[in-house]
Amino acid sequence: MKPRILVADDHALFAEALTRVLNEKYQVVEVVRDGKALQVSARLNRPDIIITDITMPLMNGLDCVRSLRKDSYVPKIIFLTMHVDSELARECFNSGGSAFVTKESCYDEIVVAIEAVLANHTYVTPGIAAGLIDGLRDPAATDQQQESLTLRQREILQLFAEGKTMKEIATITTLSTRTVEWHKYRMMKLLRVRHSSELVQHALKLKLVA
Repeated sequence: MKPRILVADDHALFAEALTRVLNEKYQVVEVVRDGKALQVSARLNRPDIIITDITMPLMNGLDCVRSLRKDSYVPKIIFLTMHVDSELARECFNSGGSAFVTKESCYDEIVVAIEAVLANHTYVTPGIAAGLIDGLRDPAATDQQQESLTLRQREILQLFAEGKTMKEIATITTLSTRTVEWHKYRMMKLLRVRHSSELVQHALKLKLVA
């Protein structure tokens, strides 16, 4: 039986091209365009591997994977992104990822990453591997702690940065408007910011939005 793969990417042309390549050797069970759809599809289809972009609408790939990790069913995760960033790669592996591949890579490299994770190995695009190794050699490089936000707060922050209103965020997150406003207040206190625009800047810094 072919390994079953779920693809999550909001770039339609890229996702379609990737799917054509993968279907030659694997079975792509579904292609989804946002993090919320990824959560639903992963729990419904139970693929062997999830290939996910990091920056996606409604919920980014990192936070989606963190949410799925709470389930008893945990597939292999390959993060596929345009961000050539060793710090981000480290965060992906810490979140439970098995591979980190940049979109600058050729499709053959994605297949190499898939075969690696199927064999219970990890894989990282060679161009950023050196940065990961340097971080391991220099513990101080990994001690740059980001302000600690909960998964729910990160979700609300991303939606806010995407331009959603409080009412829209409440509908998407199934929270009350008052609860959303409370989370926004808590984030502003925690991050020591006074204006909404600074919250958006923080979302960009965390790569929650493009």
